[in-house]
Amino acid sequence: MSVPHSSDSPPALRGLAPVAGPGTRLLLLGSFPSEASLAAAQYYAHPRNQFWPLLSRLFGVELRAMPYAQRLLEVQRRGLGIWDVYAACEREGSLDSNIRQARANPLAELVADLPRLRGIAHNGGESARSMRLTRGLAAHCWRLPSSSPANASWSFERKLAAWREVFAQCGLL
Repeated sequence: MSVPHSSDSPPALRGLAPVAGPGTRLLLLGSFPSEASLAAAQYYAHPRNQFWPLLSRLFGVELRAMPYAQRLLEVQRRGLGIWDVYAACEREGSLDSNIRQARANPLAELVADLPRLRGIAHNGGESARSMRLTRGLAAHCWRLPSSSPANASWSFERKLAAWREVFAQCGLL
């Protein structure tokens, strides 16, 4: 049964579809798309998010210069899948700490369709809260430092080193 929203509660938001296929070796899970990502209907659309710059450095190709659809094809070609742990939630702004009434994505269903999957990586702390569920879905599970601009305590180079280690273990580099 659905409870109606009061006029002062934020509307329910819906996330984006998964980007993954049979060649996916690493599934990278965020928490839930930012306001900028939802508005653009694109993963990691906020210009200050370091997701695309990190992948560009890891893969040695300037992904940000590509049209979004081509970026997605390129990451899939390289064995990377992208999705979020939450399918829907209520949230004001883009901070993970503001997520309320979250509904999980059917991760087990997606993983069942990824025969080459070697691991699941969580992009940041809020996503990593689901590790107790995702540990049983793949041979390996990691918590990566968040690519969000809110994660200023990690330098780009330090994030890159952590991400590189995981991507190498999954055969993406």
